[in-house]
Amino acid sequence: MAYNPSSRSCFYDSFCFLFITFIFPYFFLAKAQAASHCRASCGTIPINYPFGIEDGCGSPYYRHVLLCSDSGVLQLRTPSGRYQVRSISYSDPHMIVTDPFMWKCQDGHHFRATRAFSLDTNTRLTLSSQNDYLFFNCSEERVIVEPKPIFCERFPDRCDSTCDSASYLCRHLPGCGAALGGRSCCSYFPKATESLRLMLKYCASYTSIYWRINGANAPDDHVPEYGIRVDFEIPVTTDCLQCQDMKKGGGRCGFDTQSQNFLCLCNQRSNVTTYCNDHRSSRHSKAGIIAGTVTGVSAAGALGIGAGLWYWKKVRASAPVTCGVHSNENRLF
Repeated sequence: MAYNPSSRSCFYDSFCFLFITFIFPYFFLAKAQAASHCRASCGTIPINYPFGIEDGCGSPYYRHVLLCSDSGVLQLRTPSGRYQVRSISYSDPHMIVTDPFMWKCQDGHHFRATRAFSLDTNTRLTLSSQNDYLFFNCSEERVIVEPKPIFCERFPDRCDSTCDSASYLCRHLPGCGAALGGRSCCSYFPKATESLRLMLKYCASYTSIYWRINGANAPDDHVPEYGIRVDFEIPVTTDCLQCQDMKKGGGRCGFDTQSQNFLCLCNQRSNVTTYCNDHRSSRHSKAGIIAGTVTGVSAAGALGIGAGLWYWKKVRASAPVTCGVHSNENRLF
């Protein structure tokens, strides 16, 4: 039989098609399923319970909340966007995030279009009461801009709706006291995302300032800084405390990604439902913790490979025309 180069080309093209269609996704997915390492930090920021970067690490209440970029930048994911996390405190549970759309000192009296910052109500994240929100150039026909102490004495029933023009921060902007150049400023704490959206509808821009403790030895001394303080709860359970106990193996608290039931993530090749040194506990393969069980993927992969081999044999046996000559008999699609 004469050698036909085009038939060899057809063979390789068919093989590549089968590999990409049936086999490559299996290896890719199996690799994803096996990713079970819980990172302890992102850049310089420690990632401890209740948070986790990889799915299955930390508490399910904060699932998919934090992201870590390839350059080591930690981000908070919310319904309004992604925001850089500057720091996380676990002793006083809160994080400081930066909203790039908020007004900054360098903006001066040039106000950029902004959007309302919001949090996912399904998580245990809340806006801290230590935040102050300053609004600039608000329409006084739509917003009550008044010096709050005097206005509240005269109209106590409208006090909560007042944007305080006598705010200390409006008169002492951190780092740039005269940046506004005479533009109006008032302070208001929106109690809901919708009220913040309404304020931004009638104000040119806004910014958030939180009060930072000025040194560990002076808990009553606070200084204002730009940023948003987001408080969080740390769910405390007996299972997690036992898992973290160094005398019982010192595992990391996590959860099954399918059932969201508690799992203790151990350094060994398996994870347990109690604590790492408990040899009586049912054990789970690490490959099945972070993104589901590998068993299902392996079965699917085996089925895909089998189907691929069957299809390859069928195409090879019935392909009467070389590649490059398309007819109804040899067309793949």
